[in-house]
Amino acid sequence: MKVLVINCGSSSIKFQLLEMETEQLLVKGQIERIGMDGSRLKLQGKQEYVIEVKHTIPDHRTGIQLLLDSLTDTNYGVIDSLSEIDCIGHRVVHGGEKFTEAVVITDEVIKTISSCIMIAPLHNPVNLEGIKICLELFPQVVQVAVFDTAFHQTLPETAYLYGLPYELYIKYGIRRYGFHGISHQYVTNTLAQKMGRPLEELKIITCHLGNGASVDAVKYGRSIDTSMGFTPLEGLIMGTRSGEIDPAIIPFIMEQEDMTGKQVYRYLNSKSGILGLSGLSSDFRDLESAARFGDTRAQLAIDVFAYQVKKYIGSYVVSMGGLDAIVFTAGLGENSPYMRAKICDGLEVIGAKIDLRKNEIRGEDAQVNKDDSDVELWTILTNEELMIARETKRLFEQYG
Repeated sequence: MKVLVINCGSSSIKFQLLEMETEQLLVKGQIERIGMDGSRLKLQGKQEYVIEVKHTIPDHRTGIQLLLDSLTDTNYGVIDSLSEIDCIGHRVVHGGEKFTEAVVITDEVIKTISSCIMIAPLHNPVNLEGIKICLELFPQVVQVAVFDTAFHQTLPETAYLYGLPYELYIKYGIRRYGFHGISHQYVTNTLAQKMGRPLEELKIITCHLGNGASVDAVKYGRSIDTSMGFTPLEGLIMGTRSGEIDPAIIPFIMEQEDMTGKQVYRYLNSKSGILGLSGLSSDFRDLESAARFGDTRAQLAIDVFAYQVKKYIGSYVVSMGGLDAIVFTAGLGENSPYMRAKICDGLEVIGAKIDLRKNEIRGEDAQVNKDDSDVELWTILTNEELMIARETKRLFEQYG
């Protein structure tokens, strides 16, 4: 069976088509700069090279139609007809408390996703738009919503409640939700397989480190705490996001910089974090390069990030009552030996010893701890699209 995975962003659409009998990737691609000049389709199919198609893409509907046309293109397509697509899986960022797992999309599901727009105004509207377009184009095809928040619905109240009046939680759902759940779930499942141990016996800390970053405590296969909160702004300092700060800073900035609340919110999301601290870039590759040439602020931003990751790891060891493995994933976690080593420096106190020689790898699944390390250290390449496809296949076989 063939599963099409669609991930709609505000100005982009990522997609993959997979043959799920063997989990073979048939094609992957991305629509970029929707509604802007220079919009284009990037596609990698059976060929090893990337095909780039420049095209005017004013909206997501045009983008989705373009990606569908590319699947059957006579020159670089991978299927003869769109009728070969058996089901479609959609990434949805926020499912609130309603969804604890992936679901087949119905009118009621759409209503619930819509109700979460208030707490995910940047993501859920475009996720919904992609769903509605595909429902129109494929009315007879089973379509599934896979939620970034679902994996974290196993958090206990002690981990997800804030120190706010309880009625705000009841009225508005203000609580810790967590994000990157699809990635955290994928790497924990993959890690357990590679360790050759049942997931239900393992205590794992997953570090999804990229421009957006989060750390998750997974005890016996269940997420019990995570660094992101009500929104993806909380937690670690990130590429352009501040991460956790004293709430009193917000009215202080509003008064001192003459900003509105919305302006401060944008400021904390797009002008802060690693970019704000370094004054240079939100890309850790730029920071590592600059730090080697003596840029002290670039080094400071790196040090702050590594310290915060280390702090979360330490607290989660206590929360879980022990630790079997730490896994690094996403762009930075998979490709920066320097950052992994910096984070692990000092973790010997919890029995985690990194092997600097083994750690000199990029973009591959690998075990990087010393032989006498009590805690295993791994890099695992995340694959959110494959996780979405697996969940979609499971539901298709159950209800399709």
